[in-house]
Amino acid sequence: MPSGGEDRWEAELRQLREELQELKNEQREMAKSINQLVTTFQSLATHLGIAAEPYRGKGQARSQNDLPGFA
Repeated sequence: MPSGGEDRWEAELRQLREELQELKNEQREMAKSINQLVTTFQSLATHLGIAAEPYRGKGQARSQNDLPGFA
């Protein structure tokens, strides 16, 4: 039979797991929102002529014929 101390630890551990799951869910939702914002800003920048091409990370080389985009 578990002691009162073990019951409290199990309850605390269960609560922490629930909070962790909530944080993971919120993080996924935030990542989706950020991706939507990036897509929107890229579309706007291209539409307004600010960028002639979508953004590429620093590690991706572009050829000399490419027009500059975001830097």
